[in-house]
Amino acid sequence: MKNMGLSELVLVRPKLFPHPDALARASGADDVLARARVVPTLAAALAGCGFIAATTSRHRDQNFRIITAREAAPRLLHEAAHAPVALLFGAERTGLTNEELEAAHLLIRIPAHESYASLNLAMAVQIMAYELFLSAAGASAAAARAVPLASAADLALLYEHWAVVLEEVDFRDRTESGTHLMARIRRLLQRAEPDQNEVNILRGFLTAVQKRRRPAGTRNS
Repeated sequence: MKNMGLSELVLVRPKLFPHPDALARASGADDVLARARVVPTLAAALAGCGFIAATTSRHRDQNFRIITAREAAPRLLHEAAHAPVALLFGAERTGLTNEELEAAHLLIRIPAHESYASLNLAMAVQIMAYELFLSAAGASAAAARAVPLASAADLALLYEHWAVVLEEVDFRDRTESGTHLMARIRRLLQRAEPDQNEVNILRGFLTAVQKRRRPAGTRNS
């Protein structure tokens, strides 16, 4: 939890808390245990939560939407922007009962090998914490994008400019048909998803190539 930036831990009826093993393994993360809440019921643990996701390693036959940890992470982050979100784990040996699952809005299936289907609790927490961390980092990177992606019109001008320069420098498709070069360049740029600044850089480069190839004394028109 501490590695992945999570700190709020709520425990329902633990047999012993804090457990000596937990204290021994919490090097540098003692504050997670110190701030943990211990409550007598699941209802108390979920009080105030706006969205609840429960984890399972088994196929369930209830009318739940079941998704993967990777699919769930952005949904949980989205819901957390509006109200507290609970990520619910069951006991390691038994998992969550059907009654406990009734509080959940969806199930997150973390598959385990059929020869040992009892999902290790520490591993399940680590998987979910990692996916949340990864999704949050991706969302932050997208939000930090200061320059919007290039518009379709700007890309069309870039492709047109590029085709002109290829013709001017006699850079041609050497394949048998000789007709696919610009299509390949378009696909390359579409995969790159250039922003407006990047398109401007490419247009500037193409213009510089054209200027270098103009005969001496030729003026811009």
